[in-house]
Amino acid sequence: MAELKKEITLLSGIGQLSTTLLGTGLFMVPAIAATIAGALSLWSWVILLIAICPVALTFAMLGKRYPNAGGTAFFVRKAFNQRLEKSIAWLFLSVIPVGVPAAVALAAGFLQPLLPEWLDHPLIAQIITVILLVVVNLSGAKASGRIQTLIALSILALVAAFWWYGDISPTQVTMPTIQTSDWLIIGSALSVMFWCFVGIEAFAHMGEEFKSPERDFPIAIVIGCIIAGTVYWACSVVIVKFHAYGAPEFDAGSIPFLADTLFGPQAKLIISLLGFAACFASINLYTQSLSRMLWAQARDYKPSSPIARLSSTGIPANATFAVGGVLLISCFIGEWSQLDLEFFVKLANGVFILVYFMAMLAACRLLTGLARSLAFVALFTCVMMMFFVGWSMIYALVLFSFLLCKIKPEQPADHARTI
Repeated sequence: MAELKKEITLLSGIGQLSTTLLGTGLFMVPAIAATIAGALSLWSWVILLIAICPVALTFAMLGKRYPNAGGTAFFVRKAFNQRLEKSIAWLFLSVIPVGVPAAVALAAGFLQPLLPEWLDHPLIAQIITVILLVVVNLSGAKASGRIQTLIALSILALVAAFWWYGDISPTQVTMPTIQTSDWLIIGSALSVMFWCFVGIEAFAHMGEEFKSPERDFPIAIVIGCIIAGTVYWACSVVIVKFHAYGAPEFDAGSIPFLADTLFGPQAKLIISLLGFAACFASINLYTQSLSRMLWAQARDYKPSSPIARLSSTGIPANATFAVGGVLLISCFIGEWSQLDLEFFVKLANGVFILVYFMAMLAACRLLTGLARSLAFVALFTCVMMMFFVGWSMIYALVLFSFLLCKIKPEQPADHARTI
């Protein structure tokens, strides 16, 4: 049976997850949340981190017990049946042409100022980003983990510098008093902020590549979530203090504004580089997880297909090329048609919530004892988020229903039955 190389350590796992959760969110969400809730957004981050803990811990328990490149789809197969598994797999893969290209476009926006004038075009920047994603993915999970760990340390250094140059100390931070009428505002901010923790389900696909999945995978998820939540809160403190919110230009420009205010205009190039690195790190893990999902499905059901093959270094190269090819085509279509990327991001978010929901539902059946009770709490959290996202859930539910109707039962290959 083809197996991925087990080369992810605890440190690289923490680096991969924390940078994925921070990613594009750090450059947009804290300012948007502050626009909605002002200083109350500081409480929103605390509440969100507490609320996401059951979900993160449940994914940790599933990954510890069932480390597999199939991720949520594999959990669903173990808990229910093969038809649900394949439906979830294709539902997750459906974000390749809609959600990921939008993130690529955001990353390319930071890359453009760094390119020579003759390459300064949105489409060229997107093509370079996709090529870099494929190259990094083909280098293996170990090299990718090292790169993302360096990016995570750079993000931590940036937020620490904001606190230092902004003359902020923990003793000066005062959490605002919450009134009864404030809970609705805090809830509105939470509906936006939840997307900062979309990425845990993608990380579940990396469990098979950990050197010690039973020990390191759950620790990486918990510590990665805590680091991301702390960085978001710390960044929000700076944004609130310097009033870098409340206007449309701050939605994606609060971090450059703070850098210009605290460090001077000479920091513009560094912020562009770090912005691209943070966005790239987030997309990188999704590219890895999507290629591994595609490879895992081919390994289990079409083991003789080219997609099911691993390279000589143990990388699902053909699956990676397939994902990269779809991304390139989607980037061309997006640039040519000028489609609303924000609209497609919302569609992808609905898909992610449904994937979370199905993972928690599977956990309620697979886990026992305290872990199972935690899974029920996490399931309730996912149901609440379905109401928060509103209409975009319709797309995910309709697509999932369509897949359930169209996918025919198919027995996995013999080796897959023994997993």
